[in-house]
Amino acid sequence: MKTRFTYFKKCMVLLAFPVLMTSWISAQTIEGDWYGKLDLGGRVLRLTVHVKSAGDGYTSTWDSPDQDAFGIPSTTTTFKYPDFSFSHAGARLSYTGQVNPDYTQIAGSFEQLGRKRELLFGRQPIPAPPGSPEVLRQKYDKKEVYITMRDGVRLFTSIYNPRDRSVQHPILIKRTPYNIEPGGPDRFNIPMQLFTRYTESDYIMVFQDVRGKFMSEGQFEDIRPVIPEKKSNKDIDESSDTWDTVDWLIKNVDNNNGKVGIFGISYPGFYSTMGIINAHPAVKAVSPQAPVTAWFIGDDFHHNGAFFLMDCFNFFYNNGRPHKSPTRIGNPRFMYPVPDNYEFFLSLGPVKNILTKYFGDTIKFWNDAFAHPDYDSFWKARDPSRYLKNVTPAVMTVGGWFDAEDLFGALHTYESIESQNTPATKNILVMGPWSHGQWESGEATHLGHIYWGSDPNRKYQDMEKGFFDFYLKGEGKPDFPEATIFITGVDEWKDFATWPPKNVVTKDLYFHPGKAASFTTPVNPAAFDEYCSDPANPVPYTEDVHTYRTSEYMDDDQRFASRRPDVVTYQTDVLNEDITVTGPITADLFVSTTGTDDDFIVKLVDVFPPDAKSPDPDEKYPMGGYEMLVRAEVFRGRYRNSFEKPEAFVPGKITEVKYELPDVAHTFKKGHHIMVQVQNSWFPLVDRNPQKFVNIYKCSESDFQKATQRVYFDSAHPSHVTIKVLQ
Repeated sequence: MKTRFTYFKKCMVLLAFPVLMTSWISAQTIEGDWYGKLDLGGRVLRLTVHVKSAGDGYTSTWDSPDQDAFGIPSTTTTFKYPDFSFSHAGARLSYTGQVNPDYTQIAGSFEQLGRKRELLFGRQPIPAPPGSPEVLRQKYDKKEVYITMRDGVRLFTSIYNPRDRSVQHPILIKRTPYNIEPGGPDRFNIPMQLFTRYTESDYIMVFQDVRGKFMSEGQFEDIRPVIPEKKSNKDIDESSDTWDTVDWLIKNVDNNNGKVGIFGISYPGFYSTMGIINAHPAVKAVSPQAPVTAWFIGDDFHHNGAFFLMDCFNFFYNNGRPHKSPTRIGNPRFMYPVPDNYEFFLSLGPVKNILTKYFGDTIKFWNDAFAHPDYDSFWKARDPSRYLKNVTPAVMTVGGWFDAEDLFGALHTYESIESQNTPATKNILVMGPWSHGQWESGEATHLGHIYWGSDPNRKYQDMEKGFFDFYLKGEGKPDFPEATIFITGVDEWKDFATWPPKNVVTKDLYFHPGKAASFTTPVNPAAFDEYCSDPANPVPYTEDVHTYRTSEYMDDDQRFASRRPDVVTYQTDVLNEDITVTGPITADLFVSTTGTDDDFIVKLVDVFPPDAKSPDPDEKYPMGGYEMLVRAEVFRGRYRNSFEKPEAFVPGKITEVKYELPDVAHTFKKGHHIMVQVQNSWFPLVDRNPQKFVNIYKCSESDFQKATQRVYFDSAHPSHVTIKVLQ
């Protein structure tokens, strides 16, 4: 969930200052103008540095013309031949490089927010790339307007209309709670710069702050419930706000062709989904991407009732605070007092301490959520999937196999439309090897230490563009596969007629003594593994020390976990053939605990051969024996029989805990092993279960207790995972 500006993952976050330009000074001096370009995963961002002497040292200002930022004074500038550097404390960036003898180049590295990229400066200006503001201004007019909803509330909307009036253009809308125009009326926002595939094709681009956010009026409500039967103009939801917006645009935007598309990632993906429900007749195509769908069952806030502590804390500290009046300025990000999130959240103590130390009563949804610890009507009303009936637009749902936030939402939005509509409804699914929003722009050649051998974004972005071109422009052909799926392991795209595929064989992978796993049913009369889980020493979600939650943990090396005594592992022999697993995975555990509540985390892991090497020659991480996380999911044990009615465990009693993990599409290659890991904490990704049947949101430190855990794998209690093997 974090902050949903997915495009900021690929861009610098800069401050705007008045223009300050200097002339190029002759060679043999560091003074003058230096021009460079950053390759941000396939997107080029120009950076210009202007250096002046000042007493015994130097000063510099810099421009980012592709972000409309000019004349920004550096915090520090140093030069002692051949070493040159500058930094900016506010933007948390720095550059260090070396000047060549002719003073015509500076070769070095640029770093911002912990990410380093090579950056070469020269003396010659660099032409503007296609998505730069100066290019966009030549072909687009921008207008900021307020659109009045049926209840009188006005929503702030920016409209970018192509200057070419020789043909009519379709409208593409993104509705978001994340500040559409922070730069002001004269700036072109960053999404316009990212979506060159649409701006080069002269789409009318529309961005809207949703009700109660930033420049829009009204009261914001998280995952605003659907009102299926509206009896008056006061009965509003995000579906009606979308309908009213589309209706106004069709009637008031010059030169539109009467066809509208809606798209967005994460929370904007939720608003895309809402545009499908009771859709305006002009809405012809919608693409919910990583859409927020069910905040108790599988997206963001909870997974199977377990609270996702770190993501929710970061998200609501920034995004949960209400705006007192319309504004273009967002809330500050939380500044951690220590750089280690594990240490910070452990020292924080019980979850209730977040209210007293940081939130108080300022964040309504946080308090509302904690007042509803179980799956009641509050949470059920905030799942739009049951209203995805009688769908009229074509829908392309998009998700990433390594999306830490809304993998569940993508899969279940597609499934909900598929199961509640006739075959005549055009409903397709695209799943790639991506982290949250990684497909939006630029390249996605790898995630963490795992490289795909090619860039999956190229195929996807062409497909997304083709989808909107066909339904909004009438260009191309409607030959979209039902499911376009990237199979990791073999790292290739494959088309399917259904998802999950039907041509599969269901197999049970059983646990056995000696940390073994096989497809053979256990025959032992009594067998189990026993260990102690301690909430004071929870299993970390990743080996490295981080301040903010990483995206890479979703395919990270799990060897650190295998070595802990409170994680049990079960591994097959070396595979003598490829095994491709598709669709959902079922964990079926037989366990006992000396406590009265517990969380269970089951991981499906691909263990590489000892001589494995990365396809990227620059990858230095030791890949031999790498334990790649393919899928993991948590389940809060009190909900094993019902999410609505939690039940305590009887200490020492063997109990079945059975639940579903989100789908996978992965090939375990010949020579690899399949491993399953089982543990009871995943911190600070998930809050600590005190292992005592209490209200976790109100409990005290004294409620946390150690517990002895057993995982059984005998003939009467055959713990296993169920997978579907593609034929």
